[in-house]
Amino acid sequence: MTYGLKQTIVPDAEYILAIIREILVGVLLGFTAYLFFAAIQTAGGFMDLQIGFGMANVIDPMTGASSPLLANLKFMVATLIFLSVNGHHFFITALLDSYQWVPLSNSLFSHIYKGNISTFLVHTFAETFMLALQMSAPIIVAMFLTDVGLGFLARTAPQYNIFVIGIPIKIIVGLLMLVVLLPGMLAIFEHLFTQLFAAMQELLGIIRDPAT
Repeated sequence: MTYGLKQTIVPDAEYILAIIREILVGVLLGFTAYLFFAAIQTAGGFMDLQIGFGMANVIDPMTGASSPLLANLKFMVATLIFLSVNGHHFFITALLDSYQWVPLSNSLFSHIYKGNISTFLVHTFAETFMLALQMSAPIIVAMFLTDVGLGFLARTAPQYNIFVIGIPIKIIVGLLMLVVLLPGMLAIFEHLFTQLFAAMQELLGIIRDPAT
């Protein structure tokens, strides 16, 4: 019983280049998705730096590197929200349909040579960095106003040791702001994931040949 025609693959230089090209496609898709998750950790790092938690890092179990406290908290919340909106189903579906969107005969090397891929990565990095700033902006502004208030207190009442009372005040204000912002994280992360899928779709559009 014949199930189909067999195709003989010649392990020549073209075959090796095809393997490298497919690996690069997977790396580009994974790196694009990682940029948006890294934006969450970057926003948490900005918050920790302003509040004063930057000195107390914890070990990230995924990478083995030290990570700020709020960065880990926001990353875990974002992961739970991503799973709750069935984001992993989209990734599995994208993996199964990737060869229909990006066939084996794609012209990835020509797009890299033209600079389309590098331009997309630069724009995506700038977009994710801007998203990180926007997510951390409320706490950064609150910490700035707290520093201004402590500065006025230091000028009007020099007998107070600002270096001693400033640290717990900033921690209290930062945690209160974080509690206020927690209910809105759902909408923020949903917007972030929408941008993630749009960026991956744009990348697939760049890699995919115009004829397909």
